[in-house]
Amino acid sequence: MAAAAATATTTAAATAAAVGPGEVISVHSLEQWTMQIEEANAAKKLVVIDFTASWCGPCRIMAPIFADLAKKFPAAVFLKVDVDELKPIAEQFSVEAMPTFLFMKEGDVKDRVVGAIKEELTTKVGLHAAA
Repeated sequence: MAAAAATATTTAAATAAAVGPGEVISVHSLEQWTMQIEEANAAKKLVVIDFTASWCGPCRIMAPIFADLAKKFPAAVFLKVDVDELKPIAEQFSVEAMPTFLFMKEGDVKDRVVGAIKEELTTKVGLHAAA
């Protein structure tokens, strides 16, 4: 069992390392979450988090839009968090509806978009990426 956990952690870290700028990083562990946030904070990068769920239809509609935004704003870090897989993170940020998009910079929540609102998400990514 410990070997499986170590393999999963190593795989998650390798996957995160293989993902370049302009790509959405799916976070699957608390360790990976911490690593991504710490790296972004150290680099003073905007972090845009998509709180999603596999069963959420509006989330599936927004996924390609979120991926396109990641390509358009490669200086920002785009993370995807499944609320069922990582409940503690969703609870920490009071996520109650999916999708919820959170904007963070240097550890502070700057803004959020709740719901599948393409125009608002696009506008706010542009606004916060420029700041």
